[in-house]
Amino acid sequence: MLPPNLYTCLDYIHNLRLEYEPSRKLSRQSATELLTAVADRAPRLRGLRLECLGEKPLFDSGRDVLGAVQAVCRNACKLRHLDLRRLPFTLDDELVLQVARGCPELRSIFLDNHTLVDSVRPRSVLKLLEACPHLRALGLHLASLSSAALQALASPDRAPLKLLALRCACPEDARASPVPDEFWAALRCRHPELAVELELEPAMPAESVTRLLQPTIPVAALRLNLSGDTVGPVHFAARHYAATLRVLEVRASTSPELDAALQELAARCSLLHEIHCFCVVRPSVLDAFRSHCPRLRSYTLKLKREPHPWQPTLVW
Repeated sequence: MLPPNLYTCLDYIHNLRLEYEPSRKLSRQSATELLTAVADRAPRLRGLRLECLGEKPLFDSGRDVLGAVQAVCRNACKLRHLDLRRLPFTLDDELVLQVARGCPELRSIFLDNHTLVDSVRPRSVLKLLEACPHLRALGLHLASLSSAALQALASPDRAPLKLLALRCACPEDARASPVPDEFWAALRCRHPELAVELELEPAMPAESVTRLLQPTIPVAALRLNLSGDTVGPVHFAARHYAATLRVLEVRASTSPELDAALQELAARCSLLHEIHCFCVVRPSVLDAFRSHCPRLRSYTLKLKREPHPWQPTLVW
């Protein structure tokens, strides 16, 4: 429910974080009405973040909510931050092109949401990059990325790129052609402080994962939730991402091979800040991360099964 006096304050809202439940009619209606009202006064808006709580109805495309978001972006000429990661609806070219037309001051945009279909084509992303030269953080599905986009991001007249988050979870992501290593090398040279986050879901087969993991990608966060081989990607990360890796998350089955791969990663990746492994590991794995990773702030390394959800251990 929205406070009754909220609409009188819309002119003073610069950053809006809106949570709603798509399966509850009143919650959804209130969210859509608020976004529509904000669209009429959007020139002051600087940041918009939408989050869905709970499950969405089956076959729900979210056209009412996405239409309201487009209306906001049509008038939000000063918008700098747009975060749609928590929307469970399929985002498309129409939305991205509207953002490109209406929000030239954008500093960050996150389109890497949890959906089973990726309908944002690479050419729409390229137009977004051309229209928004100040972008410093970008979140996409892998299928939306292209070599041309990396070339555009490596242009000398762009603002420094700080974060590139890639989610690989759709069939389109699994079929996407990976960007050649030389394009990543050029991007890394142009933006030496760039951090890349990779999230790999079960839709990615082993051959796609092998093609995706390029040695020169400055991977700072790697989240592995694969249905196939996880040991190979952990070994690869240990050998190629030691200088950049800060966060590793692994969801896999317990095995001696995985324990050995994790111990190798602990020995090589001394700058690691977080390690979260959602399967039981040997005591030697825990000892390895404690002894080799002095900057460790949080870890989930269980030596025996516990009731879920597993809570991380914080290092003070």
